[in-house]
Amino acid sequence: MTKEERHSIILDQLIKKDSVLVTDLASILNVTSVTIRKDLTELEIQGKLYRSHGKAILIDPFTINRSVNDKERLYQEEKMSIGYEAAQLITHDDSILIASGTTLHNFARCIHPKHRLTAMTSSTSISQILSQKEDIDIIQLGGTLRHSSLSVVGDYSKMMLSECSFSKLFLGVDGIDFDFGITTTDIREARLNKAMMEASQKIIVLADSSKFGKRGFAKISNLEEIDIIITDEHIKKADVLRIEELGIKLVIARGNTQVNSKQ
Repeated sequence: MTKEERHSIILDQLIKKDSVLVTDLASILNVTSVTIRKDLTELEIQGKLYRSHGKAILIDPFTINRSVNDKERLYQEEKMSIGYEAAQLITHDDSILIASGTTLHNFARCIHPKHRLTAMTSSTSISQILSQKEDIDIIQLGGTLRHSSLSVVGDYSKMMLSECSFSKLFLGVDGIDFDFGITTTDIREARLNKAMMEASQKIIVLADSSKFGKRGFAKISNLEEIDIIITDEHIKKADVLRIEELGIKLVIARGNTQVNSKQ
């Protein structure tokens, strides 16, 4: 078997499974692990896969910090559908906490309360969106402004949160890794998100399907601490099964149709 043929089989395996162990590839191709590692090195240089701890991954699992303007252009339809589904979870006279992120911008646009709603947020953009809705009492968290996300971070924000209690936290993330947890790209924001979780009774993660298998620099929490994940219909079946195994309620946004995989 030629090197090119091995490379083709390796990539086929990754497309089917997302990740595969070096030892498994060696067995499939009937070559040594040394040969497989050399093949993976070449394919990684070509940008076709990512190597990590004795295995190959189809994509680089690490996400980068993008500006809010860049993120707004990505997965717009999916984010709006996710935002719509999240807005259906708001109840009568609710008090909610909203973190930062462009998916949460769409969530804010979908909020149309027929009652009084109290909403606290770390995002100045979300405060601006909600300010157009008369039935919402808005509390803007204070602190140091992150220019890339137009949201605040720091000890002052956490101090404000320590004096409040919310029924729900709507949280955006940069990555969902089943082994590592939910993450963001900024450690200050991760710490604030953790404080938000402690101030809330129910944790709801809003994340388009591209976030699965990705890992940001800063960990927010383990997945076991999450109550609900809302994502789009492009989520992989394997990811659906992993979420169900963890006992997390999954809501899949399909336009204006809601599908709950776990009641």
